[in-house]
Amino acid sequence: MAIMGFPKYKITRGKIFFNGKDITEASVDERAREGIGIAFQKPPAIKGVTLEKIIDILKKNSNGEIEKYIDMLKMREFLKRDINYKFSGGEVKRAELLQLLVQKPALSLIDEPESGVDVDNIKVVGKAIRKILDKDKHIWERNSSGLIITHTGAILDFVKADFGHLIINGTLKCTANPSDIFEYIKEKGYKECEKCPRNLIR
Repeated sequence: MAIMGFPKYKITRGKIFFNGKDITEASVDERAREGIGIAFQKPPAIKGVTLEKIIDILKKNSNGEIEKYIDMLKMREFLKRDINYKFSGGEVKRAELLQLLVQKPALSLIDEPESGVDVDNIKVVGKAIRKILDKDKHIWERNSSGLIITHTGAILDFVKADFGHLIINGTLKCTANPSDIFEYIKEKGYKECEKCPRNLIR
């Protein structure tokens, strides 16, 4: 929320730089235009605004693959419906990711993409996130990066993350391979992770 510039969150110390530009005081829409996108864990339903309308607003950043994205995320029947209104958990996630795919941000902030998503949908969600992050391209050809927040780690079965960071009580405790972090948590629990056995955070 702080990176995206939501007014409820105040920066009390430090600055946020994005692509070399100080965006600490920038509004949400300015940050979106600079290339930051967000997929909420629990986005609101917006009555009176259809999914098709928001896609039309965002499509100026698209590379012409909108129709393919709609079919990939199985959202064609939802285009005429109000955004997220009476959508299931999986449908909400797919709608959020469709918007990110069309926006094509340089930085995607994706909050708990597996939350409320069934087994079939999580595969679709994982495929969409890989597409958003240019995972199908060589690392030197990628133009997108992302921050994925997860509590269960389930999304890691479908999206290979480069780095994992563990935060406990608002403090960054450890940086390591994401799968290693979750295996350690499963074995030892979060309490033991406070010590960070790998000692990678200074």
